[in-house]
Amino acid sequence: MASLEDLTKILKEKGFKKNEIDTIKRAHFFTDTAHKNQVRKSGEPYITHPTQTAINLVNMNLDTPTITAGLLHDVPEDTTYTLVDIEKEFGSEVAKLVTGVTNLGKIKYRGIERFAENLRKMFISMAQDVRVILIKMADRLHNMQTLYYLPKEKQKRISMEVLEIYAPIAHRLGMGQIKGQLEDLAFPYAYPEEFKKFQSQVISNYKDRVKYINELIEKVRDELLKEKIKIYTIHGRTKHLYSLYRKLMRPQYNNDISRIYDLVAVRIVVPTVEDCYKVLGIIHQMWKPLPGRIKDYIAQPKPNSYQSLHSTIFGPKKTMVEFQIRTQEMHQQAEFGIAAHWRYKQMGKGYMSRLKGYHHKGYKTPKKLDWINELASWQSEIGDNEEFLKELKIDVFQDRLLVFTPNGDVIDLPEHATPIDFAYYIHSDIGNHCVGAKINEKIEKLDTPLRSGDVVEILTDRSRKGPSRDWLSIAKTSSAKSKIRNYFSKG
Repeated sequence: MASLEDLTKILKEKGFKKNEIDTIKRAHFFTDTAHKNQVRKSGEPYITHPTQTAINLVNMNLDTPTITAGLLHDVPEDTTYTLVDIEKEFGSEVAKLVTGVTNLGKIKYRGIERFAENLRKMFISMAQDVRVILIKMADRLHNMQTLYYLPKEKQKRISMEVLEIYAPIAHRLGMGQIKGQLEDLAFPYAYPEEFKKFQSQVISNYKDRVKYINELIEKVRDELLKEKIKIYTIHGRTKHLYSLYRKLMRPQYNNDISRIYDLVAVRIVVPTVEDCYKVLGIIHQMWKPLPGRIKDYIAQPKPNSYQSLHSTIFGPKKTMVEFQIRTQEMHQQAEFGIAAHWRYKQMGKGYMSRLKGYHHKGYKTPKKLDWINELASWQSEIGDNEEFLKELKIDVFQDRLLVFTPNGDVIDLPEHATPIDFAYYIHSDIGNHCVGAKINEKIEKLDTPLRSGDVVEILTDRSRKGPSRDWLSIAKTSSAKSKIRNYFSKG
């Protein structure tokens, strides 16, 4: 049961200043008073929930206003205190964050109209300040940890919300740890029969692999120490259960767990990018790498900013093992995504200078989160809720592709995207004057589905008057469709 002492301890460990801790403690007292005599379904005092939400936000490296808002997030809805009271006590920034969470309400599958409307609110709130959704993530994480006390029907509904809404958004925001935790907590409630079968299938494999990996780690540690490479951490990372379940369902794995090389991967965290490449070289001297399984996400980060070197090697006994090598900063980014940067922001400009794309004064959505602004924009153009949910599933909740421009720039698109989507992603003008596309230096049709790793060049002709109406059926992204519709609405 989370307490004020637990929260204070972790704040001190994370280096929060006395005045910051005092503000958070004051918010805890305010929340405790507001929720007095209220209890949760578990029988615990209600204050345990906002306290654990705040602890989750501290662990996500968020700033004082967000942690304060996390403590206060249920006050306006569930107590006699108002947003005016919160603003008076804690200022406008905290009040706006609490307002965002309150306006978001509780997203529930209770009729398509209500569900779609709440999702619209979510993306508008995210565009105004993405910290609102981070508070909802921290809140939902604790609710999932206490889901046992709710009726079965409610357990299933809440778990499906997590798997279909919150976890995919966490993934798009680069929050690997939060995504994995949410999915694994939801899995047994959303798919109980599949979970039981799968758990028994995997556990025996895990035990054998962990023993093998631990032996491997000691050999690598000794070699790196010989080469005088500093190691922050070297450990085995077990794949999250739901992620593994989803992976095994893909046709290429055919439910064969022996084909999953990263069931237990070795993760190495070192001080610098140069060290990352040195470590990769040493590992390849020790064991042969598997052809086609060396991935450089440092030079070419994933769309959600994930960076690491990955390599699968033929280890002792011819067992294949994946290594993941990264710096401490990359590790923070991989675990907490966008959330990892707010603590730096709070700590001053010296930290902020390392974080390109962030505003020193006030809040501004980073450029890599432009997709949030686009969602907030195009969702207002789609009146039909079923169409909105269909578009949303493609743009946010579908697997992503990594495709490249001829100059090597990475473009992030949903699965099944076409050259039309690519062209409009680059610029409306490129899309409007598109006359063809080269994929991997070969002329292809504009409706050709793109694949990860494709190099795409858009061919344009300035004499072209504009897009074809047929492109609306070819384009997959809402952004491209919106730009095509806008062209015709003006003409």
